[in-house]
Amino acid sequence: MHTTSVVLLLLLITAVSGPVAGLLRLPLPLLLIAGGVVASLLGLSIDFEPDTFLLLFIPPLLFSDAYLIPLRDFRALRWPILLLAVGLVIFSTVIGGYFIHWLLPMVPLAAAFALAAILSPTDAVAVGGMIDEERVPRRFLHVLQGEALLNDASGLVCFKFAVAATLTGTFSITQVSLGFVMVSIGGILVGTCLTFSFNFVNRILSRHGFDEPTTQITLMTLLPFSAYLLAEYLEVSGILAAVSAGLSLNQSRVFGSAQTATRLRGSAVWEMITFVFNGLVFLLLGLQLPDIAEQGVSIANQAGDSTWSLIGTIVLLTAVLLLLRLVWIFLVNWSRYIIAKARRLTAIKVSLLEATAMTIGGVRGAVTLAGILSLPIADGALPEFPMRDLLVTFAAGVIITSLLTAALLLPALSRTLRHEGSNPIDREADEVRRLLVLEAIAEMERQSTLVTKHMDEGVAQQRAEVTAALIAEYRFRLRLLEDTSEERHKDATTQGKDMAHQDLALARRRFEAALRLHLLRMERKALVRMRYEGLVSDETERLLLRDLDLEETVLSGSARALPRRLDHTDEPKNTSPLFYTG
Repeated sequence: MHTTSVVLLLLLITAVSGPVAGLLRLPLPLLLIAGGVVASLLGLSIDFEPDTFLLLFIPPLLFSDAYLIPLRDFRALRWPILLLAVGLVIFSTVIGGYFIHWLLPMVPLAAAFALAAILSPTDAVAVGGMIDEERVPRRFLHVLQGEALLNDASGLVCFKFAVAATLTGTFSITQVSLGFVMVSIGGILVGTCLTFSFNFVNRILSRHGFDEPTTQITLMTLLPFSAYLLAEYLEVSGILAAVSAGLSLNQSRVFGSAQTATRLRGSAVWEMITFVFNGLVFLLLGLQLPDIAEQGVSIANQAGDSTWSLIGTIVLLTAVLLLLRLVWIFLVNWSRYIIAKARRLTAIKVSLLEATAMTIGGVRGAVTLAGILSLPIADGALPEFPMRDLLVTFAAGVIITSLLTAALLLPALSRTLRHEGSNPIDREADEVRRLLVLEAIAEMERQSTLVTKHMDEGVAQQRAEVTAALIAEYRFRLRLLEDTSEERHKDATTQGKDMAHQDLALARRRFEAALRLHLLRMERKALVRMRYEGLVSDETERLLLRDLDLEETVLSGSARALPRRLDHTDEPKNTSPLFYTG
C-alpha cells in the first residue's frame, strides 16, 4: 500500500478511536495500540526514519503542552515539579541504568543508561482518559502535567548524551555535566529568542493590518519546528528549544490582543494537532508491536531464555521504575516537610494513597516511543546501536505494562483521593465575572455623561435609553453573581429565601437562553430547506450559516457563564495538597 494511503488510513483510525473509546469506556492509548496491532496483522505497515520521526512528533507535542499549561499553578508548584522532572530523571537514569546492566549483562552500561533515560519521561495525556479530573485534587493533575512537560526535555537530553557515549565509546562525568548545562541553556535561549522574534514580527504585521488569522496560525504552527531545527543546527537541545518557545508564547499572551477569529481557530488547530499526533504515536507503537515482539522473542530464544522470561523481565523492569518513582516522591515530600518545619510553616505530608496514585500516574508514552525508535540503524554511515532491537522491545513492553497498570488501578485510586469540593476555577470565574460587570457598568455610566450639548436631542435621548437598558441588564447580572458569592456566608433561613429568588431568576435566564438557541437551530434548518428548494444560493447559505454559527457560539458562551447555585455541599472540603508549596 502506498505511504500516502497508509497515513490517511492511520488518520481515519485515530479519528474513529476517540468516540469508540468513549463508548467502550477504554483508555484511548490502549485502544489505539490495539488498533495498530490489528492493522499490522492485516498487513498494514509504515517505516519512519528515526530523525524524521523525532522531528515530526516531539516538538509540536511539547510545544502544545507548554503553551497550554496553567502558568500560575506551574509557578506555585515549581519546586515539586522541578524535583520530579529533573531530579527523578537523573535518579532513575543512574539507578535504573546500573540495574538494567546488572539484570542484562550483555547490554553495555552506556546503552543501559540510554534505556533508563528514555524510560524516565512520563505522559500525562495518556493518564487523562483514565481518571475523572473533577474528582481529583487539582495539584495532582498540575504536578503530573508539569512533570510530564519538563521531564520530556530532561529525559531526552540525558538520552542523547547516553547514545553519544555508547556510539563513541567515551564518557566523562565532567564533560557530560558541563555539556548538559550548555546544551540546556542554549536550547532555552534559542526557543525564547525565536519566540520574541515571532512576537515582534506578529506585532508589525498587526500594526499594518496584516493580522489575517490563517497567516498567524500558520506561523505559530511552524514555530516549534523552527525552534527545534535551529537549536539542533546550533548543536544545542532542540527539545528544550521547543518547550521554551511554548512557555514564552504562553507567558507573552501574544494572541490575547489578536482577532477573535485568530484565537478561536488557533485553539481548534492546536487541539486537533495534539489529538492527531498523540494518536498517531500510539498507533505506530501498535503497528510495530508485532515485529518488536517477534524480535524480542527471537533474541530471548537465542540467549536460551523463554518468552515468559522476557515478559517477566519487562514486568520486573517496570516494577523497579515504579519503585524508584515512589521512593523519590517520598524523599521529596519528607525533605519539604522537614524544611517547612524548620521554617515554622504549615507542613503537610503526602499520604501513602496519594503517593501511590502519583507513582502509577507516571505512565510512559509518546516521548519514550519516539525516542527509542530514534536509535540509529546501521546504514553504512553510522553503526547500529548495540542491542537496539532488545532495547526497543523493553521500551515498548514498559510502555504497555505501565499503561495497563494505570488503566487497572488508577481509576479506583483517583476515586478515593480527597478532592476540593466545588471547582475553585468556577468560583474564581464567578468572582472575575462580577468584577468585569462592575467595570462595564462604570464605563457605561462614564459614557452617559459624555453627551454633548451639540448632539441632536432625539439622538441623545435614544442613546440614553439604550445605555439605561444595558445598565439595567448588567445590574441584573451583577445581582445574580453577588447573590452566588454571598450565599455561603449567610445563615440557613436567609440563605433559603435568597436562594428561592435566585433560582427563579436563573430559571428565567436559562429558559431564555434555551429558547434563543432553539430558535437559532430552527432558523438553520429552515435555511438548509430553502437551499434544497432553490430559494437561496450556495453563497448566501454559507454567509448566513456563518452568522448563525457565530450567534450560537455567543449564546452558548453566555449560557455557560450563568452562575450556578451554591449550597453547603459545594463548600471546599478539607484537602491535603499533594505537595506543600510553602
